[in-house]
Amino acid sequence: MKNVYLFSALLGVAALAMAACNDGSNTTVNVNRTSANGNTAVLANANANTSTNANSGGSSIANSVSNAVGSMTTSSPEDFMKEAAVGGMTEVELGKLASTKGANAEVKKFGAMMVADHSKANAELKALAAKKNVTLPTELDSSHKSMVDDLKGKSGADFDGDYIDAMVDDHEDDVATFEKQSQNATDPDVKAFAAKTLPTLKKHLEAVKAIQAKMP
Repeated sequence: MKNVYLFSALLGVAALAMAACNDGSNTTVNVNRTSANGNTAVLANANANTSTNANSGGSSIANSVSNAVGSMTTSSPEDFMKEAAVGGMTEVELGKLASTKGANAEVKKFGAMMVADHSKANAELKALAAKKNVTLPTELDSSHKSMVDDLKGKSGADFDGDYIDAMVDDHEDDVATFEKQSQNATDPDVKAFAAKTLPTLKKHLEAVKAIQAKMP
C-alpha cells in the first residue's frame, strides 16, 4: 500500500512539473502524505524551472533568424561590385535595344533612361572598383547574355511586353540587393555607393511598373 501511495504521488509531481514547464514559470511542488500516527513526510519535491519566457522567446528567435538570413544574403563588397557591374551592363544593352526596337513610346523613353542612368552608375562603379583594386567583369555572363539575345529576336508588342516584364523583375532584385548593401555592407565606400544608387533604382522600378500596368 505504501508503494501505491508513493507511485501516485510521483505521478502527480510529474504532471505538475510538466505544466510548469509549459507555461514558462518557476514552480516548486511538495507532495506530502500523513501517516497513521499524524506525522507528515515529504515524499517528493519537484522543481520545474524553465529559462525561456514564452512571450520573449518567440521574438528572440524571430530576430535571430532574421539576422542570420540578412547575413547570408548580403554579398561581400567585392562580389557585390562584380554582380552590380554585370547587372549595369545588361541594363545598358537592353536599354539600347528598347530605344530602337520598342514599339511603345514609353518603352523607348524608358530604354533611353536606362542607358543614361546605368552608364553613369557603371562609371562610378568602375572608379570605386579601381580604388579597391577589384577587377570587374568586362562582358556579360551566360544568363544575362541569353536574355539580351532572346530580346534581340523579338519586335513590336512582343518585345515591349517581354522587355518591361524583365525590367520589373530585374529592378525588384536590384532594389533588394542595393538596399541590403546600403545597410549592411562592411566596406563604407561600397555602402555609400549602394545608398547613392538606390533612389535611382527605386525610381526605375516605379516607372517600369507604371508602364507595365498600362500594357494589355
